[in-house]
Amino acid sequence: MSLVISYTFFAILATIANIAAQDLFINLYPGPFALLLSVAVGTLVGLVVKYLLDKRYIFRYRTVGVGHETKIFILYVAMGGVTTLIFWGFEFGFHYLFDDKLMRYFGGVIGLAIGYWIKYNLDKRYVFVSKEIKC
Repeated sequence: MSLVISYTFFAILATIANIAAQDLFINLYPGPFALLLSVAVGTLVGLVVKYLLDKRYIFRYRTVGVGHETKIFILYVAMGGVTTLIFWGFEFGFHYLFDDKLMRYFGGVIGLAIGYWIKYNLDKRYVFVSKEIKC
């Protein structure tokens, strides 16, 4: 049960980091493609936060060297490809349907929640498995 609580807490932290980065970016840069760029920046920030937390505290996985770290991070990002599309689909879908910043963020939160649930199962099965060194 503590794994579920920890994973949920870290998902919430990464979601907050993602939405906060989006909001900060869009307030600092109101120019062309601001919405698209803000979502991309938020996605990157959330991805890095979640990767570091998952690797260390959820899967207790330690990499050996830069090459191994890079390989694991690439696998982590690859597994996040589909889940990112879910997240973006909800966020942009809510933006289109409601044309409201708060509703767009609400859609993003829903998409992230669904995506994180799927991502945990993918990471457990494909990312943090081979040649692992437990912390």
